[in-house]
Amino acid sequence: MRAVSFLLETVFYLLIGAALLRAYMNWLRISMTAQPGTFVMALTNWLVKPLRRVLPQALARSKVDSGSLFAAALLSLVYALLAALLFGWFDGDVPLLALLAFAIKMLVRVALQALTILVFAYVIISWVQPGSYGHGLLSRLVEPPLAPLRRIVPIIGGIDLSAMALLLLLQVGLMFLG
Repeated sequence: MRAVSFLLETVFYLLIGAALLRAYMNWLRISMTAQPGTFVMALTNWLVKPLRRVLPQALARSKVDSGSLFAAALLSLVYALLAALLFGWFDGDVPLLALLAFAIKMLVRVALQALTILVFAYVIISWVQPGSYGHGLLSRLVEPPLAPLRRIVPIIGGIDLSAMALLLLLQVGLMFLG
C-alpha cells in the first residue's frame, strides 16, 4: 500500500507542480516556447485549456493565469479525495472541510518544495555555468522571492547569502506544514 501511496503522490506532485510553474512562468512573462515551458504545457494542457474556456472572462483576462491556478487547485482536491478513498482516512462520508484543508496543504507543500528545487538549481548553476540559458531562466524564476531578502541579508566576504536565507525560510514553511 505504501508503493501505491508513493506513486499517487508522485504523479499528483508532478502535475500540480507543473500547473503552478505554468502559472508562475506566465505571471513573470517567461516564454513558454523553450524548456521547461514546452514540458509544462505538455503536462497541463489537457486540463488548463478546458478550464480557460469555462472560466469567467474577467478571470481569463487578468494578469494571473487563473486556468493554471484552478488546474493546480483541482488536482490537489482530486488527490485529496483519491487518497482519502484509497487509504480509508474517513469512516463512511468524507468531510468536505477536511478534504479542502488537505488539498490546500498539498498545494502549499508543492509550491514550497518546487521553489526549493528552483533555488537549489539556481545556486548550483550559478557556480557551474553562470552565463548559460538555464542560469538566466532560473534567475528570472528565483529573483522575485530573493529580491526582498537581498535588502535584508548582508553580503559576507563577497558571498550573497540570500539564497541560503530563502532556503531556510522555505524549510521552516515546510516544517509548519508537517
